[in-house]
Amino acid sequence: MADIICIIGNKGGTGKTTLSHMLCQGMGLLGQRSVCVLTDTHREPLAPAGRRYLVADARNREALARVVDKIRTLNAWMGVIDGGGNRTETDRHLYGLADLVLLPFRDSQEDIRTVIRDLDMFPRAYAVPTQWPTNAWARDAAERLVADMLDPYHDRILDPVYALGASKLMLQKHVPPALPTSLANACRSIAHQILDLLQIPIDATQEIVDQHSPAQLSMAAPS
Repeated sequence: MADIICIIGNKGGTGKTTLSHMLCQGMGLLGQRSVCVLTDTHREPLAPAGRRYLVADARNREALARVVDKIRTLNAWMGVIDGGGNRTETDRHLYGLADLVLLPFRDSQEDIRTVIRDLDMFPRAYAVPTQWPTNAWARDAAERLVADMLDPYHDRILDPVYALGASKLMLQKHVPPALPTSLANACRSIAHQILDLLQIPIDATQEIVDQHSPAQLSMAAPS
């Protein structure tokens, strides 16, 4: 059966959608098949062409149930469900569906206070620092903030996803025919972390070195 990964959290603007698409792109670059599932009613579905993963529209409860049921039948696939902000009941529902739950947060006290609440609410979840500063001074300040506020949860915090201007390309309706190498490397890094958590081995022979070559997915998108 497929694994279901839910990217949720009460606060908006933490990068849930960006992380969802980067994770799926990284899975594709590592030879893993995945589906990025849209649940946020304030967003429109993105075109699948040029991506290394499928996309599915599940913006109501009935569609979500159909999509999850379909993904569960796909052997060795990943379903990555993109949640939305300020939807506590939906987050609880997605948490119940998930094999792995990720809670993105940015380097602000407000974000960290919210992710603490979510970590307490969802004891199987992991927090993911997103849009993390790359400037040395700002990065040190962010790390001190995490150490001060999140020390009791240190074993549930994943490696940061650093701020990368090119990441916004993943959220365009149509992705460009060629994506920057820096973006591909960041996507791979995220996927490696998640596969390690799920204890899924990576077949190096399936890894795609040239991210510009066309994606090849043999299964039809969930309907």
